[in-house]
Amino acid sequence: MNILLTGKPRSGKTTIIKKLTRDLKNAGGFYTEEIRDRYRKGFKIVTLSGKEGVLAHVSIRTGYRVGKYGVNIEDLEKIAVKSIEESIKTKEIVIIDEIGKMELFSEKFRNAVEKALNSGKVLGTIMEKNNYFTEKIKKRKDVKVLHVKEENRDRLVEEIKEILNQRNLKRST
Repeated sequence: MNILLTGKPRSGKTTIIKKLTRDLKNAGGFYTEEIRDRYRKGFKIVTLSGKEGVLAHVSIRTGYRVGKYGVNIEDLEKIAVKSIEESIKTKEIVIIDEIGKMELFSEKFRNAVEKALNSGKVLGTIMEKNNYFTEKIKKRKDVKVLHVKEENRDRLVEEIKEILNQRNLKRST
């Protein structure tokens, strides 16, 4: 069973992912972090194995834009996509933070997400607004979507740990 967190921006989705990864023994993949200098200037990709790259930045000039940010498809594919593909083969859990507007510009990313979902190992975040790709993912029978809000985000960490423990118990029997 794949688990995807959704919710409004800044609701705590990535914070939940980061809390969970501290306790996960055999996880790979990536999460995103803000790049700040007095104000948010962009987002970086951080893999669980320690590689980093820039996902988007105000100073990047490409045809791929979300708001004021130019999206860095090269780092997305070289770092995030590679991390997903390697984790499908070698890890029990594949972290994907996030399946969102910026990431969906990349066909390689979309393909890697589908492969990861087919493995049944995904713990990730997905944008709240639907488009053709995210709507299809949310409707999959092997995906559990949890909506993150301020009032439930602390409880969700424990709920997800329990789901992951149940999944591991099923695999070991």
